[in-house]
Amino acid sequence: MRKRDPRLAAPIGAGLATALLALAGCGTDDPEAAGTGAPVVMGMTNTTMATDPAAGYDPDSWLLFNNVFQSLLSFPKGGTTPEPEAAQRCAFTDGDSKVYRCTLKDGLKFSNGDPLTSKDVKFSFDRTRRIKDKNGPAVMFAALDKVDTPDAKTVVFHMKTPDATFPMKIASGAGSIVDHADYPADRLRTDGKATGSGMYTLKEYNSRKAVFAVNGSYKGPAKAKNSGMTVKFFNGAEKLKTAVEKGDVDLAYRGLSMKDIAALDGASLHQQHGTQVVEGSSAEVMHLVFNLKDRVAGKLGVRKAIAYLLDRPTLVRDVYQHTAEPLYSVVPAGISGHNTAFFDTYGDQPKPDKAKEALRSAGMHGKVPLTLWATPDRFGPGTVPAFQEIAQQLNRSGLFDAKVRSLPTKEYEQGVAAGRFGVYVKGWVPDYPDPDNFTQPFFGKDSVLSNHYSSPTITRLLPKTADQPDRGATKADFRELQNIIAQDVPVIPIWQGKQYAVARDGVSGLEWTLDSSTVFRFWEISKPSEA
Repeated sequence: MRKRDPRLAAPIGAGLATALLALAGCGTDDPEAAGTGAPVVMGMTNTTMATDPAAGYDPDSWLLFNNVFQSLLSFPKGGTTPEPEAAQRCAFTDGDSKVYRCTLKDGLKFSNGDPLTSKDVKFSFDRTRRIKDKNGPAVMFAALDKVDTPDAKTVVFHMKTPDATFPMKIASGAGSIVDHADYPADRLRTDGKATGSGMYTLKEYNSRKAVFAVNGSYKGPAKAKNSGMTVKFFNGAEKLKTAVEKGDVDLAYRGLSMKDIAALDGASLHQQHGTQVVEGSSAEVMHLVFNLKDRVAGKLGVRKAIAYLLDRPTLVRDVYQHTAEPLYSVVPAGISGHNTAFFDTYGDQPKPDKAKEALRSAGMHGKVPLTLWATPDRFGPGTVPAFQEIAQQLNRSGLFDAKVRSLPTKEYEQGVAAGRFGVYVKGWVPDYPDPDNFTQPFFGKDSVLSNHYSSPTITRLLPKTADQPDRGATKADFRELQNIIAQDVPVIPIWQGKQYAVARDGVSGLEWTLDSSTVFRFWEISKPSEA
């Protein structure tokens, strides 16, 4: 089963974009839950892919899911260990991470007034796996065998194989709980409505904006610091930049160009037009991927030569304007078990002599012809310029004759799947902040890379780490895995991203929503009533 690459959402479908959504039955049980402060207006260039949790597996859809739906667990602000959300408590009840039991809180309700019980939880997980939408998150629950509900407040998950990362998976957007009375069991919901029990309800949605209201019947740990969120969609980075500078939006997120972010960040107070740049951590990564069946990229010496020549610091300076950081291993910084295997093996500056030696060991003489494949759509506007910079770095060594070709996302993904490319790009936004999510999808069964790489040692290590509930105890195994990747070079890590938002003066709370959990928390954002 293939996982859809979630780094950037594709443009929204025309039918969904023109639908006007209304969510009836906004709860009003708790006047205190209506939120405090003024409503906040946010601008984006991306639009939400899906309103049905069984279909969405991209950052923009999960932005909606994390605010409209509840999961049993959630990631606290600034943290990567799941804590109870709709659940009162959850725990593995066996010694090998195969039985996971959760008890729901009392009095949970959906925004339409329906009670939320264990029946809805089981329904939600069974439904996602039954529909198995190609753009949905069912792939995350490959280890799940069945879900039992002994009573209205208890849910028991039974695994086919040990999965100590299951709590993180259900804390993500994939664990969104839907109302069994409002969603068909065997197909996607097509009316465009969204019935959840999260902090917000989706009141209106079209191609121009999405309007979220605070859900008064929400029961959970979050507290709304605003009285509602409106997300406006802009056609292009320049229009988004103008909107935040003019005050048409309170903040801009996802869509500003790297150049504009860097310019605003380094500008004087007067030049910033009353804005502030807020930087957060991110576990978003980009890799150079090699097809091991390719007649050139399949040679280990060629891959090592490229690793010796890659100048990441120059790349992130000149192309990404320091809005990313050099990455020297497949597990990024800030994630347990991270090391710097590629830095330790190949360094951070070009080594033409070492590269030449690697090529000669592979029987390569003269300039090596190489095509780097990219797409300008899927992985951000810097992707093609980044690959052009990499090609120039290779060519400056005199050892390669490298060029860049790009294709629209659909044709690009088809080419990757068909094995037509020797060297290509893959971006990744994690589903949950654990080293498993940066390794299992790439080097385990049904790899999303489609590059024909396998390692017997890694095949042994991955199930071993999945069986370990103490995630700190997996560090040694994940470091061994990263060292193997640096020696075999099926991929070369390029950069680790940062998260940015540009906000008007007076807007606060963004530092609590830009972290490595990838959860954008509407409820943490506030602005003065007079702003």
